[in-house]
Amino acid sequence: MTEFDPATFASVGPKEFAKLVKSTPDKQIAEIMAGEHRGKILDEVFNRMPTIFRPEKAGSTNAVLHWNITGGPGGATDTYEVVIENGTCVVNPTPQRDPKLSLTLGPVEFLKIVSGNGNPAMMFMTGKLKAKGDLGLAANIPNLFDIPKA
Repeated sequence: MTEFDPATFASVGPKEFAKLVKSTPDKQIAEIMAGEHRGKILDEVFNRMPTIFRPEKAGSTNAVLHWNITGGPGGATDTYEVVIENGTCVVNPTPQRDPKLSLTLGPVEFLKIVSGNGNPAMMFMTGKLKAKGDLGLAANIPNLFDIPKA
């Protein structure tokens, strides 16, 4: 697979996904993420989070994270909840608890971060990533997941 194709996204491994995000122009990612395949792509990314979670790095971390991904159809924002507790990672497609940290970012920035192609600290400093709550937790998120590198 050499092109960002939402129809076959579920069959793409983490490293191949990272390469796809890196090689696909931002404009094309934004167009795909504003269309009908957005939910499928976001669901797939979030469903993979527990599989790349590194409990040995989490230690005693107990936190609820809300990921708010903007840029959906009609200006919609999708919010997913990631709960890290007792060495586990659980994802809820609908928030159920108050977050310790809430992250808001566009779909291009989100896919770049989760594919290892974006620098979250730089995105935060340039306003492309907004964080509300525990900023120490925000800085530690990359350590909690085995994020692929393209």
